[in-house]
Amino acid sequence: MRSGFREGRRDKSYPEEYMKLTFWGAAKTVTGSMHQLTVEKQSYLLDCGQYQGRRNEAEERNRNFPFHCDDIQAVMLSHAHIDHSGSLPLLVKNGFHGPIYTSPGTADLCEPMLQDAASIQEKDAAFLNKRLLRRKSIHAHLGPADKPVEPLYTLENAEATRPLFRPVPMHTPTAVGPGVVYQSFEAGHILGSTCMLLELESRGRKVRLGFTGDLGRPGLPIIRDPELLPPADYLIMESTYGDRIHEPIRSVTDKLAEIVNRTYGRGGKMIVPAFAVGRTQQLVLMLHQLMNENRISPFPIYVDSPLAVNVTDVFRRHPELFDEETNVFLHNHQDPFGFNRLTYIREVEQSKALNDLRGPFMVISASGMCEAGRILHHLKNHIGDPRNTVLITGYQAENTLGRKIEEHHEEVPIFGEPTRLRAEVQKLDALSAHADREELLTWMAPLAKGLKRVFLVHGETDQQTAFRAAIQERYRIEVVIPGRGESFEL
Repeated sequence: MRSGFREGRRDKSYPEEYMKLTFWGAAKTVTGSMHQLTVEKQSYLLDCGQYQGRRNEAEERNRNFPFHCDDIQAVMLSHAHIDHSGSLPLLVKNGFHGPIYTSPGTADLCEPMLQDAASIQEKDAAFLNKRLLRRKSIHAHLGPADKPVEPLYTLENAEATRPLFRPVPMHTPTAVGPGVVYQSFEAGHILGSTCMLLELESRGRKVRLGFTGDLGRPGLPIIRDPELLPPADYLIMESTYGDRIHEPIRSVTDKLAEIVNRTYGRGGKMIVPAFAVGRTQQLVLMLHQLMNENRISPFPIYVDSPLAVNVTDVFRRHPELFDEETNVFLHNHQDPFGFNRLTYIREVEQSKALNDLRGPFMVISASGMCEAGRILHHLKNHIGDPRNTVLITGYQAENTLGRKIEEHHEEVPIFGEPTRLRAEVQKLDALSAHADREELLTWMAPLAKGLKRVFLVHGETDQQTAFRAAIQERYRIEVVIPGRGESFEL
């Protein structure tokens, strides 16, 4: 199967030896990171992520690639989050057979994450098809749109993706094709996350292209701080929080303790949508520390996500990626991700049983933007009770259920039904795994003098516009905000 190629805007001319960059995902939006690099007539992808947003638009973007998948020579993957890696099995399903270069930690995380994403695709399709059959039994004539739903990809496609990963240790220059050398550096976003430097050459002309992936914050729990990139000519830079300043990270434990104790005091339950990679492990570590310090009352905590359980096992296999604070637990022979008040849940029946438990307790469950998974059931059962708290712990993209909850809509749609939101809603901004405006500007300072152009991706329009102005004011660099399908010669 070959997807139709849709051409974006081009610069005036492309000689045979051109080096070209085309933006297909995370272009004027936050999710679906996917950038196509062409060098010496060979095409590569920087990330291959799934788009999240309005359901119909997400379905269209995720199902149809804007290029021929079997023309892609290799993928260079920044990290394992689904909005950066989640379309890899579909790429393979549509004919890609090349290598996927990434860090060892990311390669290990992608195995359970892509399997989980495929499982969700299959289960969602089965659910929708079951509902369609019920409709057919009632209505004899249905329209052409009422046909069986196919998953974007299957567990078989995810399994076929696994052998293509080529783990490369950070700081290791690696030739990935003619005129393309890849090298990665710690991004400080999640376990194994990387920013990368690509050294490109075509007929004697050399260009150095940097890509931040998702850039983290100094001082985040568990993982190491972001590293600087070597000098570059061009930089693809994320801009998720390009218009704001986060609270200091040290304040997050105080706020978390306050929210927990307030909810506990009224006998409520805490429902915490959290990304299975990174955020769940950070929360568990912080709650562990707060209980050790007697700053919160002991209460049951359930991590209700098979993916989070599997991902936590991957974390345990990579202590070389931990920061000094987390290694203190290891030196004291403690598991930073396990303690006696914490229960990890895999089975569906165990998950359902939580609905009948009396509070107070906490449920941490995926997905982080409340778009799929077991968190939907917990929200459905608990957001109508004002004693309870929904704790938002990460960025919520436009049009997601998580954004609607964050904005305190009186009613929110869950499983297609309007549901009254009466629970308290709180947000931990300081725990964001994305650098804020000043952190981004500080990180790029050593690069600024040599940069010819910066491309802003992975941000909404307001954030990107504000961040472009901040870069131009401080560093006097040309900044471009590319749209989907726009191409640029390097």
